[in-house]
Amino acid sequence: MLKGFVFIDGLQICNFLRIEARGGRLAEVVRERGRFMGPDIMANVGLTTVDGRRVDAQVRMHFCPWIHAFQVELWETLDAPAGKHHDYQILDMMGYRGPITKVPAFAAALSDLDALRRIDLAFRENDVSYPSRVTISDADAAWDNYYQRNVQVPNTQDPSSDQNTVRQDGYGVDFQRGWFVRKVRDIPPVRYRNGMMEAGNPDANDANVIEMRWVLQQEFGGTVVFFHEVTIPPHTIEGTHQHIGSEELYYVFEGRGIAYMGAKDDPALARDETIPVVERKIIYGLDPKPCKKLDVGPGSVIYTKSGGIHGIENPYDEPLRFVAFLYHST
Repeated sequence: MLKGFVFIDGLQICNFLRIEARGGRLAEVVRERGRFMGPDIMANVGLTTVDGRRVDAQVRMHFCPWIHAFQVELWETLDAPAGKHHDYQILDMMGYRGPITKVPAFAAALSDLDALRRIDLAFRENDVSYPSRVTISDADAAWDNYYQRNVQVPNTQDPSSDQNTVRQDGYGVDFQRGWFVRKVRDIPPVRYRNGMMEAGNPDANDANVIEMRWVLQQEFGGTVVFFHEVTIPPHTIEGTHQHIGSEELYYVFEGRGIAYMGAKDDPALARDETIPVVERKIIYGLDPKPCKKLDVGPGSVIYTKSGGIHGIENPYDEPLRFVAFLYHST
């Protein structure tokens, strides 16, 4: 996703947005329906300006062998200035639902690129299947809308409230270039009862509530999913869990606690017979699993890759706090 300017002979004529999508995730869900991707896909596009106004439209994206991806350019205007004309190769790509097109609803948002704050995207297969040429309805279409991605918002202090989980249903690109948070502790926490635990976990109870202050989520433009500060109050536990398709890093900066890591995840720990091995009931994997039991405190780092296991417990009388980054696995 990028935004930029169109020039003819050194004269700026309009602004534009360019969207490219490889379509790998979409191809998988299309195949599940016994269909092929075809030369085009559709994209739901939402533009949000710095004043909070949002406009939405659906556009068609065309496969380009030069970049081996689907593409579309949304221009503020397709008209050439007086006395000028577009190159014939550009003219061949212009038009309604063409690789270069104009969406009237986006004209105001594209008139000032500095005021364009955010774009939200969701991709669906073409409205005509290949090779059968049968029309595909929205209800039957395969979508890549980030598969129910959500953000955590402190709408209520009720632990594990559904009101705190807000569905996104798409990918987001935020054009803001920098963020400054003066004091993370001023961010209201989202509270979770028996976080990362399944029903029947022997460590679960009504008083087992941990807190997470979600500092950055949608703002990232790379593989980082979120950055948050976690508080494990005295005598509470974040359940032991296995990461599949994601990686997470913990950095402890306050308090003491007990961390659990898969017994074979870190070879150095696996060889150290002085570190006890315990069985832990986990989620996102088969129960139970042997884990190394580790003492942690300020300066401790726990890094868990896809397939790895971790969890953390605070058996002491003062809060345990750490910051966490979650990444997409590469």
